[in-house]
Amino acid sequence: MTYAESKIERVRPQQFHETAGLEDWRVLGEGACTYFRTGSLTVGAKLVQAISELPGVDAGHPDIDVRHDGVTVRLITLTSDFYGLSERDVELARQISAAASTLGLPADPSAVQTVQVTVDALAGPEVVRFWRALLGYADRANSPEDLIDPQRRGAPFYFQEMDAPRPQRNRVHVDVWVPYDQAEARIAAAIAAGGRLVSDAHAPGHWVLADPEGNEACVGTAGWTGPEPARW
Repeated sequence: MTYAESKIERVRPQQFHETAGLEDWRVLGEGACTYFRTGSLTVGAKLVQAISELPGVDAGHPDIDVRHDGVTVRLITLTSDFYGLSERDVELARQISAAASTLGLPADPSAVQTVQVTVDALAGPEVVRFWRALLGYADRANSPEDLIDPQRRGAPFYFQEMDAPRPQRNRVHVDVWVPYDQAEARIAAAIAAGGRLVSDAHAPGHWVLADPEGNEACVGTAGWTGPEPARW
């Protein structure tokens, strides 16, 4: 760890959401995100240009996805031993929102989400080694059970340790991280589409759902009022 890394002031998801000036943003499993509706690629490019001119933006290295009708921005602090939010992300989020407001671009944080693939593994290290090689992914900082795309484009993989086989459930499932204020609506929509609730024992951290054939998926949130999930 470098001296600069040791001075990082870490921020928990709930703390982030309780901070004034961050109403445009939502914390997901992969950092703080928001979506700006631009209406055209030209306007989206102007927003990216404005973000690129913000002081300290190179240190914050935001991930920016530009499409013809909107721009998604994600902030996360990456160091040799930390993968999460910091005070640097808080300040940059405020600056980005201000830049978008100057351009008259509304934020729609309800439009963001993160999809993660979770694998139940009895032989964790061996399984992780295979998927690391296959995907060309890298270890998440200080977390040997997580793999991330070095380009931060593909879905992250999480390897959940098992102490015994679980024949009653699928061994690979999808985790969908949504804004904390969108979770209930997303769950209701999935159930209305033929799914069922398997468990809400860990709500509002996450809910377990299943499709009509029993394939499971989880809906996760971060930043609610209450206990933080273990992985944050």
